[in-house]
Amino acid sequence: MSDGIAETGPDHEAMIEVIRQNWPDADIVTIEGGAFFSLDSEKHWPNFATIVWNDDFDEASNLSRPGFFRVNVGVGREAFQRLVGSISEPDHTAVDQLLPHPIYAKQNWISIINPSEATVRDTVLPLIAEAYDRLVTRRQRRIDGDE
Repeated sequence: MSDGIAETGPDHEAMIEVIRQNWPDADIVTIEGGAFFSLDSEKHWPNFATIVWNDDFDEASNLSRPGFFRVNVGVGREAFQRLVGSISEPDHTAVDQLLPHPIYAKQNWISIINPSEATVRDTVLPLIAEAYDRLVTRRQRRIDGDE
């Protein structure tokens, strides 16, 4: 189990703000311990990213530690396999490391606890952009009647 905390990264509130600024049309629902980002202001589903900062959703990441939070991103099958598909026994408490989501890995969700500034910039934001774009494309297909 990892005890470290990424000292140079944003906290969960700053991470929410980064997503809000980069994707201003995203629907954001915040509840106790979590923020959920979608394109649907009525159903608030599906999400392209979530941020959780307590153990109410699952206990795998031990988010009860002060200052800990987890960013979760829904990626495509290819990205999931390329980034985390080979991890057979992930330490879901590891800091600043891409991992299969502890619950939703089968749906191609990845997670990262307390990403550093560099990881947010170089990895997390591009993955969120990809997840957002995938959802926009899927939504447009549905509107156009292709799905």
